[in-house]
Amino acid sequence: MTTYPTLIVHNARIHTGVAHRPEVQALAVTGRRIAAVGTNGQIRSLAGPATVVVDAGKRRVIPGLIDAHLHLVRGGLSYNLELRWDGVPTLDEAMQGLRAQLARTPSPQWVRVVGGFSRHQFAEKRLPALSELNALAPDTPVCLLHLGELALLNQAALRACGYSRMTRDPPGAHFEWDPSGAPTGLLLAAPETQPLYAILAQAPSLPLEYRTNATRHFMRDLNRLGVTSVIDAGGPELNYPDDYQAIEELSQHHLLTVRIAYHLAAAHAGAEAHDFQHWATLIHPGEGDESYRCNGAGEILLQAANDLSNFAQPRPEMAPGMEQELEAVLRPLMARHWPWRLHATYDETIGRVLSLLEHLHAEQPLQAPWWFDHAETVSDHNLQRIARLGGGVCVQPRLAYQGETFAERYGPRAAATSPPLRRMLALGLPVGVGSGGPRMASYDPWAALHWLCTGKTCGGRELRPAEQCVDRATALALYTRANTWFTGEVGSKGQLDVGQLADFAVLSQDYFEVPDDAIPHIVAELTVMDGQVVYASDPFHALDLPPPPALPEWSPVHHGSHCWRPDSTNPDSTTARQAGPQRSVSG
Repeated sequence: MTTYPTLIVHNARIHTGVAHRPEVQALAVTGRRIAAVGTNGQIRSLAGPATVVVDAGKRRVIPGLIDAHLHLVRGGLSYNLELRWDGVPTLDEAMQGLRAQLARTPSPQWVRVVGGFSRHQFAEKRLPALSELNALAPDTPVCLLHLGELALLNQAALRACGYSRMTRDPPGAHFEWDPSGAPTGLLLAAPETQPLYAILAQAPSLPLEYRTNATRHFMRDLNRLGVTSVIDAGGPELNYPDDYQAIEELSQHHLLTVRIAYHLAAAHAGAEAHDFQHWATLIHPGEGDESYRCNGAGEILLQAANDLSNFAQPRPEMAPGMEQELEAVLRPLMARHWPWRLHATYDETIGRVLSLLEHLHAEQPLQAPWWFDHAETVSDHNLQRIARLGGGVCVQPRLAYQGETFAERYGPRAAATSPPLRRMLALGLPVGVGSGGPRMASYDPWAALHWLCTGKTCGGRELRPAEQCVDRATALALYTRANTWFTGEVGSKGQLDVGQLADFAVLSQDYFEVPDDAIPHIVAELTVMDGQVVYASDPFHALDLPPPPALPEWSPVHHGSHCWRPDSTNPDSTTARQAGPQRSVSG
């Protein structure tokens, strides 16, 4: 009996990511995997009576993007409550969006802008003044978080939090006070970021049904950007399994539109070893399936080893006893063969951790995949030590958002090689890329790809010289195939080849041909995950099946808030459209 493809995409410019066959015209999908790649004639001849045939109109097709460092689980829980300023080019436009959201937000709800943007991206090169926020919103609480550096709270938010002249600075943070001794609404991380995020815990939250809906809409926007897989980096605010109810409910009902390999981060300072000991009785790495599974521990293994990433403040020095505490966490993880990742911004922290790892490795060789996240200032010496121990590095485009601040503190020379990506690749290290979003950076992969290729910040400053950047094919490989090392899925996804998972995106513009400054404006017009269309816009809208409308109805997402694009003025249609058998869709 002949088995026909379920989906064919032809008349395309398909970048396969495969060295011996880098570009083809068409591909066929049978079920969840790619069944064939080749010329238009070869692939069209495979179609059966129920095959959905898509004419790509000579558009560029790429493997589905894999974000190796995204906080999807945490971000999904509150996504529908957040007004996004990612990519908005002027503060004036950002404030217009804030004004519109204030008009629809009911009491006692807040308006929150929680990250993914930089003041440098605005033409005005500044954040709104507190006086502007207070004039615009005298009664509705407004909380604006900026890159783990600071929080801006209007007077209504100060009242909602109970902050007054009697309020004391939280540990690791500092309030600005007016001449009368009252807080102005500016809270500075000095250098701790957690007090900023703790403010959000005082705002109204969503019930489980709404959190599930919010997670679907977060995934929807990732699909709109061509993302089909995420390695979730956890977060100390999350408790397993309670805070994973929404994502697990979606997994159980086959409603995930992004593959998720998640890490568990230590939740209780001083009791991190107990956290992981407890979780090891509930779950083990690899448990789950190709759409949703546990991938290991971290990125926070030990809160005392978290060297933060607030470049507006001096580098924090880790406590003298950090290594002993970290060893108490690592030894049981290694004994159970748990993969792990560790947040490490500075070379000084990385060097101390490597000394511990070398000691442990001498007793028993490190086996499970392990890697450092961030590594902005890692030295060549320590990169060679990582290589000898078989570790990897996952980099993020944090300097695309904080580059000006980093250069001001450490100098342009240091900023030009932070992180030293070209040297990592030359040493043959496993290197991948993640956005670091949605708080400390945007979750927009095209902003990250632009930074990798051009070395420019979102404010337009050329931070990295050409010799420290990578070409577009290399950048794309880092955001696809290279990231499969971190989940043990090399050869299973990340490329468009026979037998690999059918994850790919049809792009609005050709990534390989557009001018550099156009890269951040690329979106997907069609995204396929696991052989199913999970996002489609014009001209493929007949294949789309969007999620239900965003809840609550006053949500910024319900009214179109997402990563900004020049043509993204209207929210996606909420009318469900499904392609039937024998459907031919032309682009």
